[in-house]
Amino acid sequence: MSWPARYRAAISLTLDNLGEAADVQRGLWHAPIGTHPAPITALPRILALLTQHAVTATYFAESWSLGVYPAAVAALRAGGHEVAWHGWQHEVWHALTEGGERGNFERSFEAAKEHGVVYEGFRPPGGEVNERTWGLLRAHGVRYVSPLGEFGIGEEGVVVLPFEWRGVDAFYYMESFGGIRKEYGEPDEVLGPAVLKEWLFAKIDETKRTGGYLSILFHPFLLTSEERFGVLEEVLKKISEDPEIWCAPCNQVAEWVLEHPDEFKSEA
Repeated sequence: MSWPARYRAAISLTLDNLGEAADVQRGLWHAPIGTHPAPITALPRILALLTQHAVTATYFAESWSLGVYPAAVAALRAGGHEVAWHGWQHEVWHALTEGGERGNFERSFEAAKEHGVVYEGFRPPGGEVNERTWGLLRAHGVRYVSPLGEFGIGEEGVVVLPFEWRGVDAFYYMESFGGIRKEYGEPDEVLGPAVLKEWLFAKIDETKRTGGYLSILFHPFLLTSEERFGVLEEVLKKISEDPEIWCAPCNQVAEWVLEHPDEFKSEA
């Protein structure tokens, strides 16, 4: 892989889930709409940290949330951050029927147009896409997708900027991820911030050694303690102060890959 001059590796700091969209979709939200603490309380603090460390991030937000939290969307865009797509209400993507998937595209892109958002990228909730997803992404002008998988240029010429479960804060913080942790040889119990920091720091160093790409994923609704915020800040400090790491939002990485296709052909 070849990155812009002087950089040995590329890393994207990404955020997922804006507000209560997923809980509304699952019938688990019983408070007034528009009162979730993540966009109201956590996001301003996250934005301040991003500014402090001069990091531009990608926020994968559900389209339903664009109209519920317009101030949060405006703050993200004012800070130069990318607002990308995370489904309508965080539906498990690979479980959608063909009609459900097409309808999700149509509804989501109508909402994005209404709120002045142009989607360049998509992260499928649950991490998996369907075979038909590729053509739909292409038809809607989406340039990259961020699922589980292999880095490179995928079907229909869509760039693949993958994440992995160990690079997701939920893997360490959420009880519901116990099954996934066990698949990776970890205990069922939550692992905590210190373990997340240890893995991320080692993975950042590995990515730099190999000249690869890494997508780091934080959920604002999980930043519920000073220790968890501390891990985010230490990660931002590490990736922003290393002159050999290109810390860039996903849309910028995808653009670079598309401009240098021969160097980034997927092996998938």
